[in-house]
Formats: sequence, structure tokens, C-alpha cells
Amino acid sequence: MAKTGRNEPCPCGSGKKYKNCHESKTSSSRTSRILMVVVGAALLAAIAAGVASVTSERSRSSVRVWSPEHGHYHDANGVQVP
Repeated sequence: MAKTGRNEPCPCGSGKKYKNCHESKTSSSRTSRILMVVVGAALLAAIAAGVASVTSERSRSSVRVWSPEHGHYHDANGVQVP
């Protein structure tokens, strides 16, 4: 099936040229779909970054060791943790 040209009559039967009838609706639909995909990908990346930050924060906090002689926590490398 041949693609409708911009200056040909619209296949919907409105009598208008395709470019003035349905072409703009088709291109805006494509643009909005692309925009939705980009926003969805950005949202997933943000969620993944948040989960990674919480996970790494928990793993760092779990290696704290109380030092009774110093009266504060140290991490696994012996550095003071507030």
C-alpha cells in the first residue's frame, strides 16, 4: 500500500490535503510517544539510582563497630564514624 503524500487529498474523505488534516495528528502522536519513552527511562534511572544509594548506605552503616575505649563507632577501616 502506497504512503499518502502531503499534498494529496486525505484518505479520511474530508476533502482537505493530508498535510492539513491528519499529518499533524500523526506526527504529534509520534512525538508524544517518544517523549513518554524518554520520561519513563529517566524515571526508571532515577529509581535505580535511589535504590543503589540506599543499598550502599545500608552496607556502609552495617560495618560500624563500637569502640568502648574511644567511646564512638569506627568503620571497618578504623576511621571514626559520627
